[in-house]
Amino acid sequence: MVKAMVKEIDKLAWLYIKDKKVLCTRSKGKETYYIPGGKRDPGEGDREALIREIKEELSVDINANGVEYYGTFNAQADGKPEGTMVKVTCYQAGFTGELSVDSEIEEMAWLDSNDVDKCSVVVKHLFNDLKDKQLIL
Repeated sequence: MVKAMVKEIDKLAWLYIKDKKVLCTRSKGKETYYIPGGKRDPGEGDREALIREIKEELSVDINANGVEYYGTFNAQADGKPEGTMVKVTCYQAGFTGELSVDSEIEEMAWLDSNDVDKCSVVVKHLFNDLKDKQLIL
């Protein structure tokens, strides 16, 4: 019996909660909301990649000294072949600057557990965790 290889997409995400809602983004041409972030470039650590991705997507500067690990979430990757998993490592941090969409981002929105139908599968897992901990509505 041949076991299918599982492909994993490894991503970082910035978890920013305000007024019991989570800042989410939607990429151009997509319908689904995600947590802002992305993939590491070769040789980049989590912190460096997170800072770069958030600057590219939302035009703000993450406070490098305040980056704190929140949790890691796994799920089937949206729009990918069955068995393609996404692992999202979430961090929280303060920032400087004014949030505005940039790069490939079409829209940002403040979402909570009532909006899970608009979100990727992995974000649904994150929202369930946040709601269980009473961090979001």
